[in-house]
Amino acid sequence: MVRMQNSAITRRGLAGLLALGALPEAASAQPHAAAKTVLTIATATTPSSADPHFYAFQPNFNLALHVFSRLVERDARLRPIPGLALSWAPVEDRIWEFRLRPGVKWHDGRDFTADDVAFTIGRIPTVAGSPGSLAGYVRPITRVEVVDPLTVRLHTAGPHPSLPNDLTFVAIVSRHAGEGATTEDYNSRRAAIGTGPYKLAAFQPGSTVELTRNEAYFGGAEPWERVVFRIIPQAGARSAALLAGDVDLIDEVSSNDAQALARDSRVQVVETQSTRLTFMQPGFARAGELPDITDADGKPLPKNPLLDLRVRQALSLGIDRAALVERVMEGRGTPSGQWLPAGFYSANPAVGVPRFDPEAARRLLAEAGFPRGFRLVVHTPTDRFANDSRIAQAVAQMWTRIGVATVVDALPYAAFSARASRQEYGVWLHSWASSTGEASYFLSNVVSTVDRAKRAGANNWSLYSNPALDALTERSFTLLEPAAREKVLQEAVQLVADDLPIIPLFHLSLVWGLRPGLRFEPNMSGYTAATMVRPG
Repeated sequence: MVRMQNSAITRRGLAGLLALGALPEAASAQPHAAAKTVLTIATATTPSSADPHFYAFQPNFNLALHVFSRLVERDARLRPIPGLALSWAPVEDRIWEFRLRPGVKWHDGRDFTADDVAFTIGRIPTVAGSPGSLAGYVRPITRVEVVDPLTVRLHTAGPHPSLPNDLTFVAIVSRHAGEGATTEDYNSRRAAIGTGPYKLAAFQPGSTVELTRNEAYFGGAEPWERVVFRIIPQAGARSAALLAGDVDLIDEVSSNDAQALARDSRVQVVETQSTRLTFMQPGFARAGELPDITDADGKPLPKNPLLDLRVRQALSLGIDRAALVERVMEGRGTPSGQWLPAGFYSANPAVGVPRFDPEAARRLLAEAGFPRGFRLVVHTPTDRFANDSRIAQAVAQMWTRIGVATVVDALPYAAFSARASRQEYGVWLHSWASSTGEASYFLSNVVSTVDRAKRAGANNWSLYSNPALDALTERSFTLLEPAAREKVLQEAVQLVADDLPIIPLFHLSLVWGLRPGLRFEPNMSGYTAATMVRPG
């Protein structure tokens, strides 16, 4: 097995991470003299759209990494590095200035300028029909000032220290191709004109994603002339395709398959720790009766029991996280009680792994008025996260042992996410990668009160709302001094640990498989991009 969690980032490897274009300007004068080659990648989940602003969804971000560029990119350890912006700095408490890379061309040959940045930021909140808007990433921006073609200033409502990190998710699109364009215009490729290392050659959700090399890419031409993505939802089928030589790289290798692949000379296995937290999500949207939660006799409950903190505490105490990691994940995970791994900025060292205590769980259920427990349906995707349905089954068994008779409803992610985002579920299994490497990303998107005007809670499918937590989150966005900001974020982490709007399980270890003769630089965000793959 090749473990690269702490490996050094080489000069060329840096270009092949999330930093699509984060090379010194001189790199553009050294194009890669690559032979004509095709790279085939099998992924577990299909991107739902080629519109990079439609949905804050990792497979969509993964596709956008190829076609578009961002002002600020990230390396494999989630550190911000130059992209379309060569530098950035606050010139006042409420103004960030970004100096743009000269000579960048759109795929159609037109010049990239600061006006495209202004268009992009204005477009994001207007995209219709999104199940998870990107508006939260540009939420603090009140005005975009185009100083000159290569300088842009972003004015914010208050001091906003995390703005460069937030912008690592914002693909810059062109005004000339995007003005008046709909999401379907991006899906049909008409508006999918980027500055990235690849051009979109074909796109059909669920079946076809094909890319061709952008010979004029400002970071230097990639080694792969063509890239083909195959969507193979079943982990075993992806591994079989790799072993058969049908694909070159696969993502989301299951824990069982990882053991077998690591012993097979026909393939390589690459692994790294991630910031992705797998968690159980209680629903807060309904105060009254829920269709998938009943009393011990199967009769409807007049009140949603998940609104009672004692019930949420009981469910947390009923989970043996160490057993989940050891038995279900084959050791590829780290039990956790918060959404950031230990050692990251704003992770709270006082928040430990919740204890496993079935007796205490039963006592809390009795105190909450459920001495005989109740019945519950847990919903889960089958094809989105590593071992997702197996994890849900294991948690269901643990909850059944404390008196909450639990069954599992498993669906493909497309159907699951549509229903979860409409608040049709009481409890579900979910996962989130804190790809900015600090706490505010999760706070503002997953547990902030949904507020479209403030662009907060874009991925808060549970409709949880806590004014005290919102106040801490908002305050964190006003503090430029890192130590003061970290203290506030850690307070918010503690509040979430106490109130349990989510029930954390573990941080996932990420595993990829690839054929010999290739090098892959793993990244903590879990992306699987052609730009991360090199011959040799």
